[in-house]
Amino acid sequence: MALFPDEVLVGFGPSRFRIADLVPTTESVRGKRTSILNKHVREQAPQVPGVYGMIDPHGRVIYIGKAKNLRSRLLCYFREQSRDHKAGKIIGRTRLLVWEHCADEFSALLRELELIRRFRPRFNVIGQPGRERYVYLCLGRDPAQVYFSKDPKGKDLAVYGPFVGRGRIADAVRAVNLHFGLRDCANTTNFHFSDQAELFPGEQTAKCIRYELGSCLGPCAGFCSRKQYHAAIQKTKAFLDGRDDAIFRQYESRMKLAAGQMQYEQAAVARDKLELFSNLRNRLKFLRTARKSTSFIYPLAGPSGEVLWYLIHGGEVRSVVREPVDATTATLAKEQLSAVFEGILPGVGVLERCVDSVLIVTSWFRKRPDEQALLLNYQNALAKCNAMSSIASSESRDTGY
Repeated sequence: MALFPDEVLVGFGPSRFRIADLVPTTESVRGKRTSILNKHVREQAPQVPGVYGMIDPHGRVIYIGKAKNLRSRLLCYFREQSRDHKAGKIIGRTRLLVWEHCADEFSALLRELELIRRFRPRFNVIGQPGRERYVYLCLGRDPAQVYFSKDPKGKDLAVYGPFVGRGRIADAVRAVNLHFGLRDCANTTNFHFSDQAELFPGEQTAKCIRYELGSCLGPCAGFCSRKQYHAAIQKTKAFLDGRDDAIFRQYESRMKLAAGQMQYEQAAVARDKLELFSNLRNRLKFLRTARKSTSFIYPLAGPSGEVLWYLIHGGEVRSVVREPVDATTATLAKEQLSAVFEGILPGVGVLERCVDSVLIVTSWFRKRPDEQALLLNYQNALAKCNAMSSIASSESRDTGY
């Protein structure tokens, strides 16, 4: 079944990064040959910010992109002399090209991220230069282990991220489990603790060699109590939360001791572990700082002249509202401000809340430091809403309504 049937153009669906009552303009062009698509794009594509999707003959979204100027960006795919090889492969497989208007470039960035998450287009995550999958480091439950996931479900003790680069985070996950003695086996493994009564007690053996090597507490064979394993979990979480740096002193000590005894291979192993844990700590610190310090309202005017308020809290874009210009828009803005900055928006899952918009927000303002002068804090935004409501009430009394 095609995603975008001929009869009705459904579009890309709802968005968390768009005003609730706004229905975006969505357009498409279809063609069995690249030359036909090129002709239609030249005739129909607008010069506005937006996102676009490339659909193959089977109705599958194979690529999602964003553009400050849709027409200019889309035409780049048809310039054989200047486009890269990947762009040629994408447009060669495209039979339907769909685009959606966005209020501004910032909105297009957020929408692109959202749609990539939704459709998982193959050319966005496989072999695409400069684009890697985001993954999250998770501290699971019962009995806990550290693992990584591209799609956390909200049932973990803690979720950290996003991280870029599956290989690097996989190495970090393995090292954390080894250091703190947490399991890394499948959840289908049977576990029991030494303080649990057994119906048929007998000699137990570990399911893997890690217990013998001293890198796992052995919850699979009752070699530790629940209390002991819980203590290891708490130490792991303290490290991931940035509250305990004992791990660095341990590896520094091991490295210096091995080097002093001319055991250079062991010193190199300790050095590599120290570097790995340091990189993980720095990334976690960056994310904590971004979430803690990045809470404000970002007013941004699009090409149409309409100003939108992006409500950013904890480093994430939580909501979008129109800048208040009358009593109605002031009331709507106040409701959203209260929901974002005084509570948690309902119906927002873990993946959406630890969404990668943290990275977009930090990157956006790092590249555009002058934009920071436009930012409003929560109190200033509320004051502006109240002022607009007061003006509207005064005008209403003066006119006798």
